[in-house]
Amino acid sequence: MNHRLQESADAVVLAPAAPASASVIWLHGLGADGHDFVPIVPELKLPSASAVRFVFPHAGVRPVTLNMGMRMRAWYDIKTLTAEGRADEAGIRESVAVLGRFIAAERTAGIASERIVIAGFSQGGAIALHGA
Repeated sequence: MNHRLQESADAVVLAPAAPASASVIWLHGLGADGHDFVPIVPELKLPSASAVRFVFPHAGVRPVTLNMGMRMRAWYDIKTLTAEGRADEAGIRESVAVLGRFIAAERTAGIASERIVIAGFSQGGAIALHGA
């Protein structure tokens, strides 16, 4: 499956050689970035005729309280490991809005909503579930 790599400040995109007919938006985990899951795409062994665009957004850089306030890519802050400390409502809403913009961009590019898959790992999985 031939893809060309495109990078921006917001995401890494693997675009198919043919016009895309489906999209996967894949969100990384805490401290990673959009490059994290790019190497997995060839391992999926999708048929060469499939025209799937893979979009790997980068979370914003923010201080993460649990990690001594260190600034890193994170979809939301984690204050403590308690259920209450993991709930950064403002950060989650902000990241879900980012996801919404990526979904809207795929729709604008002609991908039907039922042909868009939202995936994520760790924090990215939480945003994928909350946003989808």
